Amino acid sequence: MGMWGKLAGLAIAASATMAALPSPATAQTTLRMVAHSDLKILDPIWTTAFISRNHGYLVYDVLFSKDDKLQVRPQMVEKYETSPDKLVWTFTLREGLEWHDGQPVTAEDCVASIRRWGARDALGQLLLKATGELVAVDARTFRLTLKEPFGLVLDALGKPSSNVPFMMPKRIAETSPNEQIKEFIGSGPFVFKRDEWKPGEKVVYVKNTKYKPRNEPPSMLAGGKVAKVDRIEWLAISDPMTAVNALLSGEIDLIEVPIPDHFPTLRKDRNIAMHAWNPLGSQIVMRMNHLHPPFNNVKARQAAMYALGMEDFLRAQVGDPEIYSVCNAPLVCGSPYEKTYGDLLIKPNLEKARALLKESGYDGTPILMMHQTDLASSNMLPPVGKQQLERAGFKVDIHAMDWQTVVARRSRKEPPTQGGWNIFFTTTTTVDADNPVGNSFTRGDCDKAWFGWPCDPDLEKIRAAMVSEQDPAKQKALAMQVSDRVMDQAHYFVLGQYKAFGAYRKDRLEGWLQAPAPVLWNISKK
Repeated sequence: MGMWGKLAGLAIAASATMAALPSPATAQTTLRMVAHSDLKILDPIWTTAFISRNHGYLVYDVLFSKDDKLQVRPQMVEKYETSPDKLVWTFTLREGLEWHDGQPVTAEDCVASIRRWGARDALGQLLLKATGELVAVDARTFRLTLKEPFGLVLDALGKPSSNVPFMMPKRIAETSPNEQIKEFIGSGPFVFKRDEWKPGEKVVYVKNTKYKPRNEPPSMLAGGKVAKVDRIEWLAISDPMTAVNALLSGEIDLIEVPIPDHFPTLRKDRNIAMHAWNPLGSQIVMRMNHLHPPFNNVKARQAAMYALGMEDFLRAQVGDPEIYSVCNAPLVCGSPYEKTYGDLLIKPNLEKARALLKESGYDGTPILMMHQTDLASSNMLPPVGKQQLERAGFKVDIHAMDWQTVVARRSRKEPPTQGGWNIFFTTTTTVDADNPVGNSFTRGDCDKAWFGWPCDPDLEKIRAAMVSEQDPAKQKALAMQVSDRVMDQAHYFVLGQYKAFGAYRKDRLEGWLQAPAPVLWNISKK
């Protein structure tokens, strides 16, 4: 049976089930949606993939969250205190927090969760490096004692996107950060139904009836997380037009990120609304593997940088100039740390690119470029990248695969001929990229760095200095140095920014909040 037939079958089955219920008061409300990717990796700490992050926000809760003013606000935390010198932080959890298995959330759970997250995340690693002691004081209280100044404690614990410091039970959080967890118990507003999970078909979550939301109104990722539907189903529909047809016909309620080519069709239907759920926007990034030729040579990376022109990427992937913006600032255009670099990455300079490639000693070995064919946010980028790099003299082999395969393969450090890679494309929310301390791409700490593993001690010294610096003017000067170093060493390439739009049936749904991640609590069905 094809996916369309499966969707029809699901609708018929749902109708039959609802008809059999004794009264509307007991009828389940189900939100059916198409997420931006199929979910295969369930550990949102082990991977930075947004689909796993989105899964995490449903299942797990966080100590702090950011509101729509980008202020860090308590979530699981009831109150916190700091010493006058800001070196000792004491956190007290809200009363009555429970894991999905009925066990109470404890301070020891949170300590273990922070340690595992901190072993993987760029900002988390810096926080743990500055930490002298992190201990539970009693069942609801834990204390963080710093051995050196760290001005971003709340920013770290309230990090809104990948990697998010999700809290897990101690027995799960003690899993090695280099291994994926095997148990998926959280304390968030929804419960993951592992028994109904069918990779390639659907993911199911049900309302956590014991969840105690905060009393404040919801604001971006902060405030009260009120689950207003009983059940959420993510349906895996890889063909974008099939997903659009399913939305138009009423088989589903929401598409997280329809491709821009389909916006006109969706806007024609009076029952469909286009929603800019991520108005802060996202960056498009090209990432190279620094471990293996040719990009272990800075000249080859610089050659690639001079070969690229980002508007071709933006037109191919985003399409609508009202949605995208041409920007080569590593730390985001519109942020306090914006710095741009003339025509680099905007207008190709093939003469310069070819000269640098020759200097690098590139021997013509084909570059392995991974192509995530099923990911609507970046699946049109690799063909453009291949064309532009080949004009400069590179040879490029595109390997087509789904996004979850890219996510798994990008972690491999073997040479491309042995299961590794040379290039892949990804996107990141601007709130993850506008500060060099939390920006995963700006790390230069070798084996501990983000996939691609740049090894740049000078870059790390600048980032470390920014962590302990308290003067905003000096922080900005250090951020500019990070930006300069990234561009000088061609560590990664920013290929522009764009806003994320979703589509939903406004005749059925209301309450979709704006945030850097799709927020599914607060959505209700009419």
